[in-house]
Amino acid sequence: MNEPVELHNRLHELRNFYVRLAICVFFVLLLFSILFGRFYYLQVVRSEHYTTLAEANRISISPITPNRGLIFDRNGVVLAQNYTAYTLEIVPDQVENLEATISQLATLIDITPEDYSRFKKLRRENTRFKSIPIRSRLTDIEVARFAENRFRFSGVEVKARLLRHYPKGESVSHFIGYINRINDTDLKQLSENSRLDNYRGTLHIGRTGIEKSYENDLHGMTGVEQVETDAVGRPVRTLSRIPPIAGSDLTLTIDLGLQQAAIQAFGDFRGALIAMDPTNGEVLAFVSKPGFDPNLFTDGIDHHNWRLLNESIDKPLINRALRGVYPPGSTFKPFMALAGLELGKRTPSYAIRDQGFFNLPGSSHRFRDWKPGGHGYVDLHKSLVVSCDTYYYMLANDLGITAIHEFVKQFGFGQLTGIDIPGELGGLLPSIEWKRRRFNQSWFPGDTISVGIGQGFNLATPLQLTFATMLITNDGKAFRPHFVKQIKDHQHNQIKDNFVDTRYQLNIKQAYLDIVKQALRDVTLPGGTGARAAAGATYSFAGKTGTSQVVNIKQGERYVASKLDERHRDHALFTAYAPAEDPRIVLTVLVENGGSGGSTAAPIARKVLDYFFLGISPEPMEILAK
Repeated sequence: MNEPVELHNRLHELRNFYVRLAICVFFVLLLFSILFGRFYYLQVVRSEHYTTLAEANRISISPITPNRGLIFDRNGVVLAQNYTAYTLEIVPDQVENLEATISQLATLIDITPEDYSRFKKLRRENTRFKSIPIRSRLTDIEVARFAENRFRFSGVEVKARLLRHYPKGESVSHFIGYINRINDTDLKQLSENSRLDNYRGTLHIGRTGIEKSYENDLHGMTGVEQVETDAVGRPVRTLSRIPPIAGSDLTLTIDLGLQQAAIQAFGDFRGALIAMDPTNGEVLAFVSKPGFDPNLFTDGIDHHNWRLLNESIDKPLINRALRGVYPPGSTFKPFMALAGLELGKRTPSYAIRDQGFFNLPGSSHRFRDWKPGGHGYVDLHKSLVVSCDTYYYMLANDLGITAIHEFVKQFGFGQLTGIDIPGELGGLLPSIEWKRRRFNQSWFPGDTISVGIGQGFNLATPLQLTFATMLITNDGKAFRPHFVKQIKDHQHNQIKDNFVDTRYQLNIKQAYLDIVKQALRDVTLPGGTGARAAAGATYSFAGKTGTSQVVNIKQGERYVASKLDERHRDHALFTAYAPAEDPRIVLTVLVENGGSGGSTAAPIARKVLDYFFLGISPEPMEILAK
């Protein structure tokens, strides 16, 4: 009875076994199918993609930074150059304890508090760069010392970098400018201008001066290198290389010898000097005193030096030649004289009797001449030679501010000259509309009187005065002032001249220009305000002295320089050109708190002209009384 039951159970178990086996086989086949499908997808469908990724792991693509273009003066003297130096750099994201790492590094390499301060500043301002320098210009001994201990410092490396150097330092700072580290603002601008790809691997960019305005020429073209690496990322061999193209070299119009002679002539005075070739607008010398060392900025200035420069009472970072705005004083009078002649308010023979003051009709205010008692009978020629204020008080009153503004602006006052470095200010040539906008006030007749002698609201830069004087020497032809004479383009292997740019030609009668030029020539002869500075010169030159008031003197009081703080004394100005008959140079000298133009600014101009024509090195001017 039991045997059939046992047979039935075996058949049932055998059937269950085959079912389970079939299920297992099905799942095994299904898994193999999935695995095969995945293999097919990876090796066939996505073959190209993963081949590229594999190559990327095997091949490193690195940008090659181009050499920045060099900058020379007109005679081939190097003003900006490059050199290779070792830099100690940290990748903060790869360092667990940054402070401890820097402390340990300091036992091997001299890291000053200024280095650490600069490192923190660069880290805040440059979020794009993972590697931040903490010490530049390592010695060979320091490099070897670090190499022995490299294994101790994860995220720290020594790199060979191309650094910028300005061998002439302070003497060229205000026109050469400087480069420094690229920041996030720069990156945004490069991206907006579709230039970011050309700055891969580049750490610096032109920040001021020629370094900034000619950045596109100086930077060059970034190269690319493909390197095969092993499993740990070490280079094995170079697969391909597109070399970088060095930036263009610039030859400037600047004569370094003249530049240094002008700086020396200033001595301890503060101020500005610009010398130009009037026949083409080339800038021969460009001085702003005091200056600063541009090398301090190339890799980020430290807090100590920044504070010394920024808080100095002498303001060395201000470009006085380009951005210093001062009342032009009596250097404004030649343009007033031309206005009087051209607009029919004066004739060459028209004369006034100067008693030493001018009373504005309908007002009790008395405008005094610089010479007590006046100059007697004064015509237009004498008004310039002796710089008679009273003559120009009366002329300004007769012309009116609207006529003055419309005529004089032709000479570039109140406007940009278009010079090829950034940051120029346009000064101020006032008008009725300007005062209404600025102060919400009406224009008063007394305002016009002050403008007539280059005072009051009237403001100009030394560059504008040089440009305006050039227009007189050129009989009304205006050239754009410029620094770059020639560009050597390495990409196309060609030299490009920076062609002279004639901006415009004034429509002024030649006879009137000749009258004013003759008077300016006589300024430097006996009886003129510039005669003492011109005495004994073996060449002819013309000019105009000027004095720019710094503080107001109460009516009835006399200006006595010795009774004033040195920084409250008048500024001294002198504009000049030489030779008077066929000018080769035009210049403006401004001496802050230097007193009168004839006693301070004109002698500096004479020293510069002596160097230009005769090669005589100048003796520095001395501040006689503090």
